[in-house]
Amino acid sequence: MYQILCVLMATIAYGTAAGHCQTLQAGTTTITFQSATYSDMRQLLAREATTGAVTIKATLNFPEETKDRYPAVIVVHTLAGYRDANEGYVAAELRKAGFATLTYDSFAARGTTGAALQGSPGYLPIGIADAYAALRFLSGESRIDAQHIAIIGFSYGAEVAHLTAFEALRSALNPGPDRFAAHVAFYPGGNFGALAEPGAYTGSPVLMLLGDKDDNLPLTKIESYLAYARAAGTPAPIQTITYPGAYHAWTVPDLTTARFYPDLVSTKKCPIILLGPKGPALLIDGEAKPFDRPPLVPASPQRPAIRWDLTR
Repeated sequence: MYQILCVLMATIAYGTAAGHCQTLQAGTTTITFQSATYSDMRQLLAREATTGAVTIKATLNFPEETKDRYPAVIVVHTLAGYRDANEGYVAAELRKAGFATLTYDSFAARGTTGAALQGSPGYLPIGIADAYAALRFLSGESRIDAQHIAIIGFSYGAEVAHLTAFEALRSALNPGPDRFAAHVAFYPGGNFGALAEPGAYTGSPVLMLLGDKDDNLPLTKIESYLAYARAAGTPAPIQTITYPGAYHAWTVPDLTTARFYPDLVSTKKCPIILLGPKGPALLIDGEAKPFDRPPLVPASPQRPAIRWDLTR
């Protein structure tokens, strides 16, 4: 599977770009970059000021072969945070294919865990913010080919990888011309989609790798979303590959028992939330339906936090 992924990545993110051998010694570097924390998606889309910067500690790894510049992949973790056995393993395979890799833990950088933040209005916006902060960092790194930086994510990170392909989020966090060259999502959460309108996506290709026995994200949700976009005349730039017999988190080696995860958030019963310039909508029965009350806003004594049904 990872050999196939590397070929796909080389095709959609690296293209024909090539480096030239030189004396630069590739290796591993611990770096930091600055990101921000958002309380909800509304705050991010409205480009409101945040409470302050967050320092993200990350690992930048290079392939053994020395080049002037490398294409790069940002690898975003699951709700469990970064694991050497999952995100680290995939990053190592990508380096064998010639990519530099950047890995980090968004939750640890904020002194918390995915389990503590799951389902809260801000748990996905921080991942999106960190991904674009990582893109800005890599774009300024002399050893990286800034035109060929891709993003890969798993579950929570897969939802982040998909969301970073939305033009509204890209322009809110990265008002310059830079964008990801490609987006790869392993078994995404299925929380959000884009309202089917021209320019909703950045234009870079999105690859979703799905399991046909994923009980946390039934395939019908993705199929319904893609059908909705096609029917509206603005197909999403998403290619899907479905793995027979694969359950959620099938890439994580220490989760050997196929199961549903009742202690973690699931979008199984939730309609996809469609983000658009006039506010979000819900995808219900193949159509975009408006919210009946303002969504994605912080809680207050008069207005409790809006929570969708995240149970099985």
